[in-house]
Order: sequence, then C-alpha cells, then structure tokens
Amino acid sequence: MVGVLVMFLPLAACVVELSSRYPDEGGLYVWSTRAFGPFAGFLTGWTYWCSNLPYFPGVLYFAAGNALYVHGGLKGLSSSSAYFIGFSLFGLALATVVNVVGLEVGKWLNNIGAISRWAATLGLIGLGITATLTHGAATPITPASLVPGLSLRDLVFFSAIAFALTGPEAASFMGDEVQDARRTIPRGLLIAAPMIAAIYVLGTLSVMAALPAAEVTGLQGVMQAVDRAGVRLGIEWVAPLGAALLTLTALGSVGAWLEAVARIPFVAGLDKHLPAAFGRLHPRWGTPVNALLTQAALTVVFVVMGQAGTSVRGAYEVLVSMTFLVTLIPFLFVFSAAIKLSFEPPGPDGWRVPGRRPVLIALASIGLLTTLASIFLSAIPASDEPNKPLAMLKVVGGTLALVAAGALTYVAGRRHAASNATRP
Repeated sequence: MVGVLVMFLPLAACVVELSSRYPDEGGLYVWSTRAFGPFAGFLTGWTYWCSNLPYFPGVLYFAAGNALYVHGGLKGLSSSSAYFIGFSLFGLALATVVNVVGLEVGKWLNNIGAISRWAATLGLIGLGITATLTHGAATPITPASLVPGLSLRDLVFFSAIAFALTGPEAASFMGDEVQDARRTIPRGLLIAAPMIAAIYVLGTLSVMAALPAAEVTGLQGVMQAVDRAGVRLGIEWVAPLGAALLTLTALGSVGAWLEAVARIPFVAGLDKHLPAAFGRLHPRWGTPVNALLTQAALTVVFVVMGQAGTSVRGAYEVLVSMTFLVTLIPFLFVFSAAIKLSFEPPGPDGWRVPGRRPVLIALASIGLLTTLASIFLSAIPASDEPNKPLAMLKVVGGTLALVAAGALTYVAGRRHAASNATRP
C-alpha cells in the first residue's frame, strides 16, 4: 500500500490531469517537450523506449525459469546459462516473426498471453486462499509483518514496487486514436487504478500464503509458490499447468510489448533523429519491420551482456535492475512537467485533480522523490550477488551508455536536419 500511495497515486493523478490538458498523441514526450524543450522531450521518449531493451530479456528469462516446472526433469537446467540464453533467443524470434507478419497473426500470441495471465492470476489467488483456509498461511500475516522493513534488502526491493506501479502513462501514447481522449483516458485510468492495486495486493498475499517470504525469489517466486501450494493441497498436477500458463503469459507479454514499443519512436518524435530506414514498412505486411528487427538485435545484445561473467540468477537480477533504472528516468520528467505545467490554464474541458494546483504539486513532488529514491536503490546489487562491482558496472554503466547514445542521436539528428535545410 505504501507503493500505491507514493508512486501509483501520484503518477495516475499527474497522467490524468496532463492527458486531459494535452490529449495529443505522444503523451509524456509531449508533456516533457512542452515543459522543458525538445531535448528533454527526446530524452524522455528515448529512455522510455530503451527501457524495454533490458526488459525483454528479463521477461524471457522469467519465462525460461517457469518453463522448467512443466516437467520435473527440466529443473536440472535451472543454473544452465546456455538453456536460458537459448530459450530467450527462441522466444524473441517467435515474438519478432509474428509481429513482422502483422497484427492479424501477432494478436494470437498476445491473446493467448492475456488469457493465460488471467488464468494464472486467478489460479494463484485461488491457491493462496485455499492453502490459507486448509493449512494456514506459510508466512504469518500480522500487523507487524505488514509494516515495511527498513533493512537494505527491503529498501532495494522498493524500487521493484515503484517500477511495478508504473504504466498509467502508456495510454497517453495513443491520444490521437482514442475517441474523446481528453475524457476517455482519465476515466479509464480511474476505473483501472483500483483493479490494478487489488491484483497486486491479492497476488502478493497469495504468494505469502503459499511460501515463506524468505524463500521467495524474483526469477521463480510465483512458480515456487504454486508448486508448494500444490504439494500442500495434494494437487501436484497444478504446478506443470501453472508453469505452462506463466510461460505463455511471459511470451505473450514480449509479443505485445515488442509490437507496441516499435511505434514509440514514431509517436514520440524519435524517428526524426533516426536513420530513415528505421521507419520503413514491410512491403507486404505493412509492419515496421526495421524497427522490430532493430529492437530484436539490441535485445540479443542485452541477453549476452546480462549473462556475461555471472550466474543465471545474477544475470536476471542485472537485467531487472537495469530495467528499473532506465524505466524510472522518464518519470523524473513527467513529475517535473506536471509541476511546471500546473501553472498553465487547463482549458475549458480540462480535468483537474481535486484540490487543484496545490494538491497536484504535492502529489507530483511525492512521485518525484519516490522516483529519485528508487533510481538510487535500483543500482544497488543484490545481497547474494557474488560480483557486486561487475553487477553495478553493468547496471549503471549500461544505463549511462543508453542515455549517452540518446544524446548523441539527438545531436546527430539536429545536425542532419540543419544541413538539409541549408542545401539549395
């Protein structure tokens, strides 16, 4: 609940008001550009797009870890980097191919992933409730256990909570394609907010009911909970089923996000600074084939970089931490833009946060401080990471490299545009 109050609520309030004020397609890119100029807008869109590059291999590693539970004989591969890399490349190739062929084909992977996600979520919650009622919760849920801890491990985990509660800004990228976006996007977020919070809370409680909190890991924590609950309830068959659903969920997520992220450079204006070939469409299927292939190639680089010099679990932790750090950077601009733009008139149809400007500035300030703290915490290696300097170098160095690449791309794009403008 702390995360909901200090991240999700401030972000939702800022997105709702900014979407109502400026419903143009492009969302946070538009807001950042309006508040701080084109370079800030470009970096906002660039880092938002780049955050998916370590995100994809992280999700694919998650899928590979869950797939091991489909058959008991596969669990011996849990520490095999070759297996995790191979599975990731296969999943990435599958998601890329179906999206290049087009949405008519790609939607099947997306739909299967969405159905599997709902089935897995409802199944996990059902297992948690049943295990608690019949055998008691594996993690005692008391008022004391619900108080957030202040140890370094607990504080580092907070960056994961902050990352998980982002997402309300995504709808704003479709502003021009949403009917009456000024009203529809705020209403949709207000309806979705309590549902998202409820799913996170119920899902977390279900994992705690099935598995002691100290045994939960990021890579296979959900499957560990399903497996343990199945054993306690005498329904061991539920683990392979749950593993299949979670694997399909992860593959569907990669497919859906790979297609969605391919359009971000175009709605966020990044394409103006990228080579013209980047925006080329497939002659038969009309899909942004070069953008999709570029994303896939860069994802392979992050798969290899994340795994280099560490264990499977260490690679996953690096990919996740880098995803957190890069993803949170754009929200520094979003919250800052909300504060600055709150002094502009909202227009006759603009939606205002209850309490108007003072409340919006207070919420945006809370979100800004939360984001800054989460960025710092996400750079701290896991306590069980054997090579902490290497892990930190990958996370911080990789992030700085992405930001620097964005700045160079912007400068090169501006120079190219200026040289074209001066040609006779």
